[in-house]
Amino acid sequence: MITRRRFTQLSAALLPTLGGAPAAWAQASKDAMPDMARIISGFPAGGTADALARRVGDRMRGHYAASLVVDNKPGAGGQIGILNLRDSPADGTSLLITPSSMLSIYPYTYPKLRYTLDDVAPVSLGAMFDHGLAVGPGVPDSVRTLADLLDWMRANPGSANYGSPGAGSMPHMVGVLLGQFSKIDMRHIAYRGTVPGMQDLLGGQIPAFWGPIGDYLQHGKGGKLRVLAIAGSKRSPFLQQVPTLTELGYLLKVSEWYGFFLPGKATPETIKRASDALQAALNQPEVVEYGKQYGLEVKPSTAAQLAQMLKADADQWRGLIKQTGFTAES
Repeated sequence: MITRRRFTQLSAALLPTLGGAPAAWAQASKDAMPDMARIISGFPAGGTADALARRVGDRMRGHYAASLVVDNKPGAGGQIGILNLRDSPADGTSLLITPSSMLSIYPYTYPKLRYTLDDVAPVSLGAMFDHGLAVGPGVPDSVRTLADLLDWMRANPGSANYGSPGAGSMPHMVGVLLGQFSKIDMRHIAYRGTVPGMQDLLGGQIPAFWGPIGDYLQHGKGGKLRVLAIAGSKRSPFLQQVPTLTELGYLLKVSEWYGFFLPGKATPETIKRASDALQAALNQPEVVEYGKQYGLEVKPSTAAQLAQMLKADADQWRGLIKQTGFTAES
């Protein structure tokens, strides 16, 4: 038997576009929409994940839920956000936005991780982005290239430090591998997200930082910091003047993504409803343009496509981490 709630959901999914609004946003009856929903972020407000979540939440408000907020749960390099999602009701009222590191790398770099991939249900890809290496006033103004930075670190081993948004994350690993390739003992400093790391970088407390390039764009334009290299397979359209590590002779090609997830026990119907709403929001031209301000290539997907990406990434990183011996304590 099809209930009134289920009939409303099916009708909304099948209706054609009305007045330019996506079909997934066709007005449903009040009993089909929760009063409150939230997007959990495991990082502080002000970073790229937070910015994307807030803009997407604005577009979903009134369509997916009457009220939708971003709930920042920073700590443990994004792990607190995932644990918060795991312990939330699986009714669609709690979503998570997270970088892929927490799900594709952490399971192999943390020996006592408190969650598994079964604790989350993929819903939609959010955006692709690159990581970059930036320096600030903690190094001389003469440090203008990656080679300059490496020479400076060799000459100043006591200051050969770099930060990242979290221990065991992708930017942490890139920093470790760069140190191995260049034969420099680079000491890693883990932060609770990019925002506090950027504060120390701009204040000169640390000389360098690996993190999402979108967090550098505003400061880079003002001359407060310099991005020396990116880890992607090609130059970023947002920083076309910055070379890749591959161009500079280092065989490192990694990019990362933000994905949206529900608790692992969510039903297929709940996942489908959330995925449709997220895809509709992410496909809005103003959301795509907004993402560019933060170095993000906004790119929604189906739940199945995100699940396939996550599995492929996890399989790739499992082998690489085993080969290099990288851990969260590296």
